[in-house]
Amino acid sequence: MASERELSEFLKSVERRAFKRSVYHVRNDEAALDIVQDSMMKLAEHYGHKSVEELPMLFQRILSNCTLDWFRRQKTQNALFSNMGDFENANDDGDFDLLEAVHASNNPEQNESAETHTERAQTLREIETEIGQLPARQREAFLMRYWEEMDVAETAAAMGCSQGSVKTHCSRAVHALAKALTAKGIRL
Repeated sequence: MASERELSEFLKSVERRAFKRSVYHVRNDEAALDIVQDSMMKLAEHYGHKSVEELPMLFQRILSNCTLDWFRRQKTQNALFSNMGDFENANDDGDFDLLEAVHASNNPEQNESAETHTERAQTLREIETEIGQLPARQREAFLMRYWEEMDVAETAAAMGCSQGSVKTHCSRAVHALAKALTAKGIRL
């Protein structure tokens, strides 16, 4: 059973990444913040009694469900108002890690020039933009696998789909990102 302190430390440790992931999904900072806060409240209210080891998986599932609920509400709201108003990787083994590749090249040395630092920052912004352009399920699978570093089985459980679907979504996401970034002249 997680103590109040352990639960608080866990929530602090996932807050920033969960917010970033939610922003990628919903493309709205305020909505992403609401989703993360709702997810944290649900975890604390309903699963605070679980062990610390169970919290990451539970939180990922709750965050996914809250994001899906947000999309459902948006779809309903949009339908209501609209009715009223009338890098391709050569070694395609599925283990390509775009974020790891950028991180490896994003360890600036002490003597790095301002130009190099700015170029890296621009590259990261371009990558974030392209991740945000992915279809929702591809983006979700990609972020869980490569951002959250979850394995295929964990990602499938959190997304509520098969492991094959996770692999397909990730593969399509990697191919789409590689193609888009290559078109922009970004090489990793």
